[in-house]
Amino acid sequence: MAKVLVTGSAGFIGGYLVSELLDRGHEVVGIDDFSKYGPVTHSYDEHPRFRFVEGDARDADLLTELLDGCDHLVAGAAMIGGISYFHAYAYDLLATNERIMAASCDAAIRAHRDGRLVKVTYLSSSMVFESTGHWPSQEGDERRIPPPLSSYGFQKLAVEYYARAAWEQYQIPYTIVRPFNCVGIGEGRALGQAEVLSGNVKLAMSHVVPDLVQKIVKGQDPLHILGEGNQVRHYTYGGDLARGIATAIEHPAAHNEDFNLSTAESTTVLELAELIWGKIKGPDVPFRYVSDDPYQYDVQKRVPDVTKSREVLGFTATTSLDEMLDEVIPWVTRAVQEGRL
Repeated sequence: MAKVLVTGSAGFIGGYLVSELLDRGHEVVGIDDFSKYGPVTHSYDEHPRFRFVEGDARDADLLTELLDGCDHLVAGAAMIGGISYFHAYAYDLLATNERIMAASCDAAIRAHRDGRLVKVTYLSSSMVFESTGHWPSQEGDERRIPPPLSSYGFQKLAVEYYARAAWEQYQIPYTIVRPFNCVGIGEGRALGQAEVLSGNVKLAMSHVVPDLVQKIVKGQDPLHILGEGNQVRHYTYGGDLARGIATAIEHPAAHNEDFNLSTAESTTVLELAELIWGKIKGPDVPFRYVSDDPYQYDVQKRVPDVTKSREVLGFTATTSLDEMLDEVIPWVTRAVQEGRL
């Protein structure tokens, strides 16, 4: 079993990943500064093979210290949020995430040279395919299509260049993983002053599923959605993504490779909204919605090719959207009732 440092361990995907790695028998060190949601707790916080350090992933010296004795680094820390984040924090996303990535690579270079670090697994994003004009998006398309328009998408593409550059100059093996539209529990109300008014409900920069759930739970009728609702997404369960990332960390065939990690199922925002509406309101309440002006960087289609991850890693996302929502809706409902959303 390996010792793994996970940056951004208290984040949305990070929480699922730490749990998966512990279940596989690994030792895990997590670092996070709680800047997104504030302090959070997890069921594994007292696990004997888990150590958590509250700290800033931009601190290369701290990361170097934490990498002592580690076999793997998961570079997952990032300033990240829903579509409104891309517009409210365009510069901060770029500047903060570049500093995090440079510190992560600086520490990895030292640990690979002086320690036992085997590989870095980098969390990229489906947003590297933001400017594509053909679907599904295959691994390698990100270098053949125009660069992303949003600063967030551009920075995630830069993450992949960091990975390859650290290999080219310092021979640090890498794996790049691109999660698509994570859905799960644990995403709280984002800190900070920026809020978005969607109809009569103020949202604190979270993602589409919890946003839709809380608007319906708070009684919004008709439901406000961005644009016409024909945006296509692949909503993928956090537990499935964690399983894919953990497999990519371990798998020898993942050496210096990149993988789309996603469900193969396409869903429009309107289909998602109507499904959530029916689960909360019941079959007798007609679905009503209005369209708000879309954001500039609201990509119309994000459709991955998942062939490579299936054939090379043996990974398939198996959790259905129905199953995800049956877990997420009660969690968000409780959070609304308790004033956490």
